[in-house]
Amino acid sequence: MAGSTTAERGERQQESSGPPPARRARPPRLRMIIILAVALVLLGAGGVWALYGSSWLRVERVTVSGTRVLTPEQVREAADVPVGSPLVSVDTDAIEARLRRKLPRIDVVDVGRSWPDGIGLKVTERTPVLIVQKGKNFIEVDDEGVRFATVSEAPKGVPALELTLSPSSSAAASLRRFGEDRLVREAVKVADAIPAAVARDTRTVKVRSYDDISLELADGRTVDWGSAEKGAAKARTLLALMKASPDAGHFDVGVPTAPASSGS
Repeated sequence: MAGSTTAERGERQQESSGPPPARRARPPRLRMIIILAVALVLLGAGGVWALYGSSWLRVERVTVSGTRVLTPEQVREAADVPVGSPLVSVDTDAIEARLRRKLPRIDVVDVGRSWPDGIGLKVTERTPVLIVQKGKNFIEVDDEGVRFATVSEAPKGVPALELTLSPSSSAAASLRRFGEDRLVREAVKVADAIPAAVARDTRTVKVRSYDDISLELADGRTVDWGSAEKGAAKARTLLALMKASPDAGHFDVGVPTAPASSGS
């Protein structure tokens, strides 16, 4: 047993001879995580400071585009952009709301940031399709029936709207049923449907009731249009009727399938 023990010890000594096995290197995961976390915190803090604390990204200019009747100065004043504030903190929705409230002539407005130091205001103004005279002034009405501005001089080429609601039972019933705003919108639909060749000469759109709308042309001719329904068909019929009866003074397209003309 002693010999066997000695042999086993020799084998163990031979097995243990030579360099010890290398230990597997472990990546410094915790240290790397800490370094990355610190770097992210520093980057985040630097970004927040650049956006809110530095003088690099603050509002210094306000540009305006798209104006026709309004001036850029009027738009800037109504927008009341907080010049000098951090660009990222500017409330663009609030600016848009102020512009719509203070300048009803504006139909669409786009408020955007122009990095690094600007705010851009792109506006689209309403276009009058009818005007309503009120004393010495004129109220402009757009293609949605919105009365958006009062001016002292009537815009050229825009027909006048006359609400001549007669005291007859049918007109009174029409007014009660639809209301004045709805009747104005119906007049706008008619104005939009008038063919271009006739629109140039249209001076007045008269509304007596929902289904009694007429036109007065510059040369004294008149057109019974009826309601605003079937506007495209009535426009085609009116052009054909005027071509067929060029000397007529009155045209009726209230029923486009059965038009009529009269007078000379």
